[in-house]
Amino acid sequence: MKRNRILAFALCSALMTGLVSGCGSTGEVKDQQGSESNGTSQNSTAESTEIPEIEGYSLLWNDEFNGDKLDTTCWQYDPHEPGWTNSELQEYTTSEENVFTKDGLLHLKAIKTKDEKGKDYYTSGKIKGQNLKDFMYGKVVVRAKVPEGQGLWPAIWMMPTDEEHYGQWPKCGEIDIMETLGHEPEKAYGTLHYGEPHGEQQGTYVLENGETFASDFHEFSVEWEPGEFRWYIDGNLYHTVNDWFTAVDGEDDKPYPAPFDQTFFVQLNLAVGGTWPGNPDATTNFDNAEFLVDYVRVYQKPEYDTNVTKPLPEYRMPLEDGNYIYNGDFSEEESLDDEENWRFLLFNDGVGTAEIKDGELRVYPEKKGTEEYSVQIVQAGLPMYKGSKYKLTFEARSDEKRVMKVCISAPTSGWVRYLDDTPVHTTDEWQTFEFDIEMLRKTDPNGRLEFNMGRFSPVKNVQIRNVRLEMTEASDEAKEIMAKMKGEDTASDEAAVTETAEAEVTEAQAEDAADTTEAQTEEVTEAAETEAAE
Repeated sequence: MKRNRILAFALCSALMTGLVSGCGSTGEVKDQQGSESNGTSQNSTAESTEIPEIEGYSLLWNDEFNGDKLDTTCWQYDPHEPGWTNSELQEYTTSEENVFTKDGLLHLKAIKTKDEKGKDYYTSGKIKGQNLKDFMYGKVVVRAKVPEGQGLWPAIWMMPTDEEHYGQWPKCGEIDIMETLGHEPEKAYGTLHYGEPHGEQQGTYVLENGETFASDFHEFSVEWEPGEFRWYIDGNLYHTVNDWFTAVDGEDDKPYPAPFDQTFFVQLNLAVGGTWPGNPDATTNFDNAEFLVDYVRVYQKPEYDTNVTKPLPEYRMPLEDGNYIYNGDFSEEESLDDEENWRFLLFNDGVGTAEIKDGELRVYPEKKGTEEYSVQIVQAGLPMYKGSKYKLTFEARSDEKRVMKVCISAPTSGWVRYLDDTPVHTTDEWQTFEFDIEMLRKTDPNGRLEFNMGRFSPVKNVQIRNVRLEMTEASDEAKEIMAKMKGEDTASDEAAVTETAEAEVTEAQAEDAADTTEAQTEEVTEAAETEAAE
């Protein structure tokens, strides 16, 4: 088979290790677009910085932010009005109060002021390398320190040079190298967005022992190859993705690895407020609302093999009784802290505990939190086949009358609902609840059953038992996928049976041969004795 490759431009050996000033490198190079640059910073006061080698890579471009102003050979300002995206509050400006370099660092600073009506008004900084430092495939390394405070949302991320190539977001793709939320500065996120329908796969990295990403600088990186993304923090791998797609909803997928087979660019920003972090409050200190970046370095391998195939997803098989919920009878008193089977989660001020005991799942909420999902128990990995029908059943009770919500969500497909968020009214008597589901969306191997107990009053304990998700009608696609999976199992079983049979035959043949040899020996002996007697 022909092997297609992309040759990343070869940098001269002097670039492998050297002193690099500002944005670019110490030699005349070409970027992926073919434009030439001498790589020298425009900042007259830039200092030289030694750039480390990475085995197997060459330095493509970098900015050490050693100059006295933003290097416009690498970056352009990206001004936007408030509410431009995600209901964020800030205006991104071109002001040097919001974006500036100082002491070898890029500063993206959020500022709180008042508008003409006396209401809070926020400005902040965002820069991007679009049409300046676009590239396809490589390793992006960024050392940075994030701000702490409710409503602050720093990000290191990438978007395609031509967002219309596969269509508007999310079809175009998005690579989030790092995001943190100011109210939980100990946790960082790395995410890949694609679709449509919108798919996302997100990894998290949590610092321990009281450390936060706001208390010191850390190195965030992503390795982007034709068939795989890998996320690292301080050199530690924490997230890998290799099974994305893109399509117009209702149409066939574009050839893999679309949409990540085109040039992207790096961007840095500090958002204020929005649908994810929530808005600032009285505890947010804007004196320290700065996202500090020490350097951005982009490396490339000499070549990349683009002859990649999308790995087949793994689909959970039902248990022998047809139940897709594992440990649905709660016979195993498993841990609820890992991702195997059941998992207990708390978010947004939710407080509580949970356990499996005596064939029941018992949830003890202490504080309801601000969201329905603030207190929840979930099980992921449920195969939801387009065109198939399902039945969900479970029993539940509570100490007193209360409400919880049940749904089947899509954590890697934009959090759409295969079973809508449905209120369940529990009492101190056991009740059986039953839901019929017709799967109308794209087949998803990772549906997630959720029992949400946050935000509702009163805050009362809940018990759940005998949870079942059964397929009542299989679509042709479901039959085909399950037949393939069973075929693999059957092939494996047949191979084992064949191997055993062949071993038994060999053993039998050996025994027959031994018997024949023994008989022949006896015949020869008898003949010899007769001859001697005569």
